[in-house]
Amino acid sequence: MRLSKELKQEGDLPVYGFHDPESFIQLIQKPRVVIMLVKAGAPVDQTIKTLSAYMEKGDCIIDGGNEWYENTERREKEMSGLGLLYLGMGVSGGEEGARNGPSLMPGGSFEAYKYIEEVLLKVAAQVPDSGPCVTYIGKGGSGNFVKMVHNGIEYGDMQLISEAYDVLKSVGKLFNEELYSVFREWNKGELLSFLIEITADIFGIKDDKGDGYLADKVLDKNRDESGLKEERVEASKVFKSGGFGDILTDQGVDKAKLIDDVRQALYASKIWSYAPGMNLIRAKSIEKGWDLKLGELARIWKGGCIIRAIFLDRIKKAYDRNPELANLLVDPEFAKEIIDRQSAWRRVVCLAINSGISTPGMSASLAYFDTYRRERVLANLVQAQRDYFGAHTYERVDMDGSFHTEWFKIAKRLKD
Repeated sequence: MRLSKELKQEGDLPVYGFHDPESFIQLIQKPRVVIMLVKAGAPVDQTIKTLSAYMEKGDCIIDGGNEWYENTERREKEMSGLGLLYLGMGVSGGEEGARNGPSLMPGGSFEAYKYIEEVLLKVAAQVPDSGPCVTYIGKGGSGNFVKMVHNGIEYGDMQLISEAYDVLKSVGKLFNEELYSVFREWNKGELLSFLIEITADIFGIKDDKGDGYLADKVLDKNRDESGLKEERVEASKVFKSGGFGDILTDQGVDKAKLIDDVRQALYASKIWSYAPGMNLIRAKSIEKGWDLKLGELARIWKGGCIIRAIFLDRIKKAYDRNPELANLLVDPEFAKEIIDRQSAWRRVVCLAINSGISTPGMSASLAYFDTYRRERVLANLVQAQRDYFGAHTYERVDMDGSFHTEWFKIAKRLKD
């Protein structure tokens, strides 16, 4: 009801509030389409149960929350049994997207999508050169699955940007004013994106409750290891007394060179934030028979969503050139960009390691790249070990079939 009052104040918009679901459902024009935005899990099931009691055959329910894709598939089957249509729709955009248009990822009943397509095309973020940031994703829980991977890419991107910041601040000794300028400049080139833009904004905001900049006052506590604030404080004391406090020293770093290297390393790492994500979507699409269009996903992420970036246009073009592209890295343009930037990428990771700065995202992405680009990797030894202790068998490079060797007996004879 409070929302109704606020919307009325903003422009006397035709929005109505209801206290009971029956009155709400009865007012909607048939065939009815209801979009839910409630917490994932049990609350969604309860809301569906409440609404569906008053809905009729041919009506449609759309879940706009971040739901586990298998729950969406279960609910679609249950609703089909009642004669109702169902969509699981991923939504990305945050507060700005709510006002100016989000990126929308609807999956499930195509008939249900056609019910609401006209509305979604208008509600979604609009990108001048590629249109509304919405498309029918595919069958089943594909919309929610794509949104889940989108979120993984998003947090990978945020991690990489934070690592770039840590290297610049801790090794390069850049102040907030310099970081503000660096990220603003980066946002004019290949790294142009919403996340780079807001990062620059963050460095430019001063603390309204004290001296200095607000970013330095934000508690460095989130999830997993970063959440172990108290333990990390104690660990820093222990290892500082053991000599680790002297690792990060003034190494006479060339700031301009460091900034350029970090920019290149961030871009190269960013490719590996997207590449595994797109491969995961591709693999699940093949497994489930969803026939997802990866280039189209890149298109609808160009506006509205948190990961919107100029970089996505290049990803779309890569999949337009080759819809069956096995990996972004083997696209000719992306391959060239990695080759051009790999030296800077390696310098930044080595500098971070030698300075005692943790860069798990950049380091892991570089390790992934180095594994992917090699014709032969260490798995042969792992397979031999597994066969040695568990008789799991192995395959050979020179002949077909599965093999088992009595490694223990042979090794024992050699030792005797």
